Amino acid sequence: MAKHLHTREQLASVFDDLRTVAVVGAHPDASRAAYYVPEYLHHQGVRIIPVNERRTGQTMWGEPVRATLAEIAGPVDVVCFFRRGEAVPEHQRDLLSMEIRPTYAWLQLGIRNAAFAERMVAEGISVVQDRCMLVEHKAAGLSALG
Repeated sequence: MAKHLHTREQLASVFDDLRTVAVVGAHPDASRAAYYVPEYLHHQGVRIIPVNERRTGQTMWGEPVRATLAEIAGPVDVVCFFRRGEAVPEHQRDLLSMEIRPTYAWLQLGIRNAAFAERMVAEGISVVQDRCMLVEHKAAGLSALG
């Protein structure tokens, strides 16, 4: 059953079988969170699929940058958002049109959108808001990098 995830235990459970993360708003600038958070996860063995319509034609983390989530073939465990809260709903239809829907939608630190979160839960996708995947991964004691 989909729900809003808040507690450290709930957040740690996201990483239990984490294999693939689609990153909406992925960015090639190493000083930006939209780069170094997925980079960290990539070094943990997670497949990162970058999604950014302004970066199509580029390759990041060994994957071509997709313009939309719907272009991703195969399962994605988490769709992670690096977009302003007010911009997240722009991706709602795209996310819901994915061939295989993700288990989680994760809005990075500083990003919240209550209406989007409610819609995702209603559609069977659990939601994390205003939390950093890198920080929560390390807090769960899962970092191979320390």
